[in-house]
Amino acid sequence: MSPDEQSGKSQGFATRAIHAGQEPDPLTGAVVTPIHLASTFAQQAVGKHQGFDYARTNNPTRASLETTIASLEGAEHGFAFASGMAAVDTVFRALRPGDHLLIPNDAYGGTYRLVASVYAASGVTFSPVDLRDLRAVEAAWRDATRLVWVETPSNPKLHIIDIEAIAAVAHAHGGRCVVDNTFATPYLQLPLALGADAVVHSSTKYLGGHSDVVGGLVATSDEELATHLGFVQNSAGAVPGPFDCYLVQRGLKTLAVRLDRQCANARLVAVHLLAHPAVQEVYYPGLAHHPGHAIAARQMLDFGAMVSFTLRGGEPAALDVAGGTRLFTLAESLGAVESLIEHPAQMTHASVAGSELEVDPALIRLSVGLESAGDLLEDLDRALALADQGTP
Repeated sequence: MSPDEQSGKSQGFATRAIHAGQEPDPLTGAVVTPIHLASTFAQQAVGKHQGFDYARTNNPTRASLETTIASLEGAEHGFAFASGMAAVDTVFRALRPGDHLLIPNDAYGGTYRLVASVYAASGVTFSPVDLRDLRAVEAAWRDATRLVWVETPSNPKLHIIDIEAIAAVAHAHGGRCVVDNTFATPYLQLPLALGADAVVHSSTKYLGGHSDVVGGLVATSDEELATHLGFVQNSAGAVPGPFDCYLVQRGLKTLAVRLDRQCANARLVAVHLLAHPAVQEVYYPGLAHHPGHAIAARQMLDFGAMVSFTLRGGEPAALDVAGGTRLFTLAESLGAVESLIEHPAQMTHASVAGSELEVDPALIRLSVGLESAGDLLEDLDRALALADQGTP
């Protein structure tokens, strides 16, 4: 089922990405949402204003973006934050000392660091678990478990989690299921329609799409959770500036066409890597042999534009490849128009070193961009030749 069908909206995704919350400015007729830089707003009388009093609490540009993401995710409420981790943190602040949290056993390093180093110190316990195994999830669930955190496709091994099944387990135990939808975006996957209680994004990635903004978003139809999110957003103040909101909203307008091209490129890259003698294993849910292929085909419109692979030559070969490309830029982050390459064990996932989430040092992660596919394949071949030289 496509995201348009899942959302139940009468207008298609691309239409809502361009128009939801973005009506022409009533004062000037401007077709682009104005960047409201004001930090405070005039009030007609004490306690009487036009919906805006102070920019930390609310801002017209931010409100427009929040309306857009709510529409795209099929949610009643949207909340914008200064970073993806600020969004994650705001969700986790609903937990109290003594509460228990389930996280994936391959969670993003920044999320693991937040849980293990910040929330654990305040009395929140957690268990990493293979969310692909429902029996393992049931076994890990405790009376104190309040939340299961899902990342699908996961980072960096691109595991696919059955959102509907995990949400059903959480709800059967009176808990919540929250999905980090950064890799898939609402164009490819709608977790709320599959039973999740909230969706989180690093809007720095695909939603912004141009490596020029940092931000986070949360969408939910859970009224209790929405009240919590709005309270912490205002109280803690980790909100994005209006120009950041403008950049994310501008990126959303082209999300569908960008992902169509990026997914097509990623398929070609994955198939190409699969046949290369220096490559040990390719992780991409669009490949028929991927363990999560059938679930991804059911709950996603396409298989995404992230590809990971391991090298037969181990970490030395991985480092050679990571440093040997010209078009794939060696950099952290993902989801933008340019292709990126990184070594998770020493870069994005360095914080899980020594834990049960430790990443194979032979692993490389690619964020496939919009360049001509032939050029990307040639660039990878050039770098893989360096690794091939050291392969026994």
